[in-house]
Amino acid sequence: MTGPGWTEGSAPARRRGPELERAILDAALEQLVSVGWNALTMEAVAAGARTGKAALYRRWSSKADLVAEVLRQGLPGLGEVPDRGSIREDLYRLCVRMCDVMRSRAGVALRAVLHECDPVHADLFREVIWKGLHEPAHEVIRELVLRGIERGDVRPDATSPLIIDVIPAMLMYRAKVCGSEWPDREIAEMIDGLMVPMLRP
Repeated sequence: MTGPGWTEGSAPARRRGPELERAILDAALEQLVSVGWNALTMEAVAAGARTGKAALYRRWSSKADLVAEVLRQGLPGLGEVPDRGSIREDLYRLCVRMCDVMRSRAGVALRAVLHECDPVHADLFREVIWKGLHEPAHEVIRELVLRGIERGDVRPDATSPLIIDVIPAMLMYRAKVCGSEWPDREIAEMIDGLMVPMLRP
């Protein structure tokens, strides 16, 4: 193989800038998914990215800062929820999407951090989780509730922050405390048995 700047017997060109940063973040995500937070090391990440530890520490001062960046960039967005004609269907589709996010590679990494993180780093990851997962979920749920009020299948006073909190709290409780998944049938049970009666006019 030949190319610009290549001579026979030379090493591949060194990656720099965004390309190297992406390789580091990908390697860190792979480590989180495979070995978890406690066993992840900067040495292993550097090896996975085929670079030196110095390249990591020039960008992130600690393992915690690196992992926080992995989660910030890796968690998929929730996107918009199309109007399916009822608050029941809208919330069900949103919950399925939220569970898909938690089953993604970044979601698996997030759960590893949630289960293993020590109190020293809790505040850092709490902020990442809030901005990357809870805040977007709250915004979408609020939009769906307001849409339901306009449509007439949600009572007009169902805008309390406590009501908006219910779905994220339930999903996080199952992930954090129980360490288990939400099958689609249980999502439906939660929506039908809890959310719809709470929101119904």
